[in-house]
Amino acid sequence: MQKTEFKMPKMGESITEGTIINWLVNEGDSFEEGDILLEVATDKVDNEVSAPASGKMLEHKFKAKDVVPVGEVIAILELSGEKGISKSIGKTSEKKVSKTETPEKPKAQKQLSRPASFKVNENVFISPLVDAIARKHHISYEELARIPGTGKEGRLRKSDVSNYLESGRPFQFAQAVSESSGFQIPDLKFDKGTGKIVEMDRMRQMIADHMVFSKHTSPHVTAYVEADLTEMVNWRNKNKEAFQKKYNEKLTFTPLFIECVAQAITDFPMINSTLDGKNIIVKEEINIGMATALPSGNLIVPVVKNANKKNLKELAETTNELVVKARDNKLKGDDTKGSTFTISNVGTFGSLMGTPIINQPEAAILATGIIKKRAEVMERKEGDTIEIRQMMYLSLSFDHRIVDGYLAGSFLRRIADYMEKFDTGRKI
Repeated sequence: MQKTEFKMPKMGESITEGTIINWLVNEGDSFEEGDILLEVATDKVDNEVSAPASGKMLEHKFKAKDVVPVGEVIAILELSGEKGISKSIGKTSEKKVSKTETPEKPKAQKQLSRPASFKVNENVFISPLVDAIARKHHISYEELARIPGTGKEGRLRKSDVSNYLESGRPFQFAQAVSESSGFQIPDLKFDKGTGKIVEMDRMRQMIADHMVFSKHTSPHVTAYVEADLTEMVNWRNKNKEAFQKKYNEKLTFTPLFIECVAQAITDFPMINSTLDGKNIIVKEEINIGMATALPSGNLIVPVVKNANKKNLKELAETTNELVVKARDNKLKGDDTKGSTFTISNVGTFGSLMGTPIINQPEAAILATGIIKKRAEVMERKEGDTIEIRQMMYLSLSFDHRIVDGYLAGSFLRRIADYMEKFDTGRKI
């Protein structure tokens, strides 16, 4: 039995840190190869980290809710049949230590109550680094207290303040009003009533924080159009069985919608952008995020990469695979990274239309409503007729800082045009 440093694994190309959800093997407990030692969260995706061999858990270096960089030692194991002391999990660097050397000790966690730090409003800790940044940008402690912290126990990190500055200091105005008026912002007390208490799970908290951040960051405007999907619906109904027989893939409306959106983005590339300070970054890749329900009821946004370069078969394969992985809780970190535009199919839940919140840092998000049969007046050469058509509302929420009404309206209308002018003679 040899002592082994167990490191935070790399769970995706763009992942640099993970949050320990909980330890499933306690200190002193034994485990078998393949047993799950702990659960780690990266953004919205939870990952199970398994044991590389049978052994015993000697020491936890971090606790639940700690945010740990990739490659950091998180535990000391005693594994059977191991010859080194530096074995690690995942794609992390390894360092051999001889018998005469002392293993490098993991970096000690910073104590929140150390003399160099201090508290603000009971639960906001300001480190010397954050304090220096605040002084440089003339941010008061009251303003700092309004910034959501992503560190341990809500602690403010350097990245939190940097993101806050880049977003235009959305809480600065409220502070200025209170100071200029000579009174403090009142602590309003509402009668919330009584009832069953349901604690928000970690993902719901993250979604809530992300939604509030998005509304604070982007001035939201929503535009609407109505699309006649009769030809698309008829073609899909006619070909879905043959499509599944030929490709062994279900043909849902999702890949058809993504195809139309990707074409429209190609026509209006400025919609595929994000704001970086005073610069607009127009993305070269068209990566479509699709809001998908999880078994818990929460939503997650897996991403169809390079959607404009995929044919319908490839789009169907990708969307079906991502939906299955989401429902089985098997999405990886990279599956939810890199989206440049998002679609939310609110029609899945029977909604006529929706006003979605932008998935930061994107510039816009599309909501597709329920496809509903309605009597419509159709203009024909022989005269107007009333026909039963398959109609759907589309709504586009966009960031008015970088997208104006003309671009948003033109883009939204182009999506509807591609849906309405669907080629009914198309071969699968």
